[in-house]
Amino acid sequence: MTPAKRPKRVREQLQLYLDAPDKALLEELVRATGLPRTELFRRGLRSLAQTTLGERAPGWSLDRLVGALGDGPDIPADLAAHHDAYLYAPQPRLRRVAEPDHLPAGPRRGKPRPR
Repeated sequence: MTPAKRPKRVREQLQLYLDAPDKALLEELVRATGLPRTELFRRGLRSLAQTTLGERAPGWSLDRLVGALGDGPDIPADLAAHHDAYLYAPQPRLRRVAEPDHLPAGPRRGKPRPR
C-alpha cells in the first residue's frame, strides 16, 4: 500500500516596484529584524488584513496552520498527537571529530601564537 501523496504547496511569485524611501525602509527593517524581505511583506500584508478586514469568526486562523510545516519526510506522522514529546525531547550531544592526519601541519586554533 503506497502512502497518499499530499498536494504540493503553490506559491505565486510577485514582482513589485518600490521608490527609494520605501526601499530604504525595507532594508532598515531587514537589518533591524534579521528577517528576509519576503517574510516582512507577508507579515505586513497580514497585519494590514487584520486591521482592514476586522473581526473574523473564531478559529479562522487554523486554516493557515494546517500544513505549515510542509510534507517533508523528516516530519513525524504522530507529531500532532505527541507534540510535547518532540518539543521537549533531549537533544543529542554533538561529538568532536578528530582531525585527519593527512592535513598539512599549520597553526592550531585555540593556542595563542608567539609574538
